[in-house]
Amino acid sequence: MRIDVLTIFPDLFTGFLSTSIPANAIKEGALSCHVHDIRAHAANKHRKVDDRPFGGGPGMVMMCQPIFDAVKAAESSDSELPAVRVLLSPQGERLTQPRVEWLARQPRLTLLCGHYEGIDERVIEDLSPLEISLGDYVLSGGELGAMVLIDAVARLQPGVLGHEDSAAEDSFSVRSRDGAPLLDCPHYTRPREWNGREVPEVLLSGDHAEVARWRDEQRLARTRARRPDLLAHAPLADSQPLPAHNNHKSAVHVARPTRSNGSPDGDAGPHGQTAPEGA
Repeated sequence: MRIDVLTIFPDLFTGFLSTSIPANAIKEGALSCHVHDIRAHAANKHRKVDDRPFGGGPGMVMMCQPIFDAVKAAESSDSELPAVRVLLSPQGERLTQPRVEWLARQPRLTLLCGHYEGIDERVIEDLSPLEISLGDYVLSGGELGAMVLIDAVARLQPGVLGHEDSAAEDSFSVRSRDGAPLLDCPHYTRPREWNGREVPEVLLSGDHAEVARWRDEQRLARTRARRPDLLAHAPLADSQPLPAHNNHKSAVHVARPTRSNGSPDGDAGPHGQTAPEGA
């Protein structure tokens, strides 16, 4: 899988991509990440990529031309590999495990990190990315959201984790019989007793069938107690594709923006803030 990241703060990704799971994925050849500086495509000597908003108001807005040219330049590398464009956006669908699993199966992602007050709407319309939000809160830009997404898809690439079943048993990956995503069960390790608390006896029994049954019961009980909303309706086992396949070989308008279509598990309306408004 190839991931291209477009940002005005490329140095933020240096340490992240050389650490833990993303670094393992790159080392194993399961993932290649390429970080591009949007400022390199500014059409002025001061590398300025933002300007004041029409209509007045606070903040600055990122301009169309540097972003559009940056996307074209990034996607011209290895142009035969189609890319799914993703904008970390407050108007985007809330990121869920089904969407992560869908993105992890794509051959290439182009991640666009907004900043300042937002991005000129015209370039969003032209590039038509899938817009994704982490949750109902505000961050200074899309870079942290991009890192979260990279980590989430990297750990699903074959051979990246130490055990092939590790990701399959995570929260939201294990599902109930009717397809509802479940939280993970409790986990324990040595010592058997700590501060008067002991490991559940079933985990010491050696009976693999009983252990599996206990874990299933714990997943369901924990989900009922902590996230009953997950059980209220059983979503599809597989994430849904984009309203139109936004696989790109060049920066052209081929799909409609998705900011009001809801998340792949059926939620409607915009979700959260992963960057300043419009970023």
